[in-house]
Amino acid sequence: MKKTPLSGSGNTIPLSVRRPGSRGIEPLLFNTFNTIFMIMLVMVTLYPFLNTVVVSFNAGNDTIRGGLYLWPREFTLQNYKAVFASGTIYNAFLISVARTVLSTVLNIFLTSMLAYTLSRREYVFRKPITTIFVLTMYFNAGLIPGYFLIKDLNLINSFWVYVLPSMVSAFNLIVIRTYIYTIPESLIESAKIDGAGDFKIFWRIIFPLCKPVLATIALFVAVGAWNSWFDAFLYTSSVQELSTLQYELMKLLSSSMNANSNPSVANGIGMEHATQVTPISIRAAITIVASVPILFVYPFMQKHFVVGLNVGSVKE
Repeated sequence: MKKTPLSGSGNTIPLSVRRPGSRGIEPLLFNTFNTIFMIMLVMVTLYPFLNTVVVSFNAGNDTIRGGLYLWPREFTLQNYKAVFASGTIYNAFLISVARTVLSTVLNIFLTSMLAYTLSRREYVFRKPITTIFVLTMYFNAGLIPGYFLIKDLNLINSFWVYVLPSMVSAFNLIVIRTYIYTIPESLIESAKIDGAGDFKIFWRIIFPLCKPVLATIALFVAVGAWNSWFDAFLYTSSVQELSTLQYELMKLLSSSMNANSNPSVANGIGMEHATQVTPISIRAAITIVASVPILFVYPFMQKHFVVGLNVGSVKE
């Protein structure tokens, strides 16, 4: 019989004394409970969205009865027909796409460039500039001064009112700058020895190594720009051609609620649709129409949601 020494002594104990299979039971129990927990978590997370899809494809009058879970009782496309009944929805969709793409690209490029500048210890103004940006996270001038600022900048009823005010974000700046601190300084020093300038170092070294954090920030910025409607209400509500998808859907939801309480009011959804949908069903359809386009962006960003791309980039 094989023996193994006791810790701290010369005595030995037979291996058969150990409980057989004890090392195999614990991982099995952990994996079982972990799998059950994750399945329940996925169900709790996906069910509200699936239920919203079901309500959007169910007849509005039948939805009022309740009891809808994972399959519509009376399948219909009337809710989506009511959403797309207005011809302005297509132009609003294009405006939202253009706004989201431009806001995301400019925010990522300018914020990351500024973050790299403020991460350089040899830059003498990095602390006061960082303090100024941090203060904007805690102090806000308010809605009315902000409106007058936009007006003085001649951005009222202009497409660029969607893009220019969001080009740099203080929170994103701090996040990206903190990530840049994790990049080995020897990479930058080696590039400077080879004659590279600051912009070349940023574009060829810093920017590629920051892909994980930039992908995360890009998703945040894109979702925020896509879901925003209040700025369209404030600054471009008088110009129909500049209306965004979210603002049009908000007006449509308001029209459906008014049509439900007063059948003579059916602006935006048409009289032939107003009597066949309810605020609940139209709200579900609006939610799906607004959320599905941005959901297609996530799979392209997911592969970058990792860290440590710079590990091993410097030889010890």
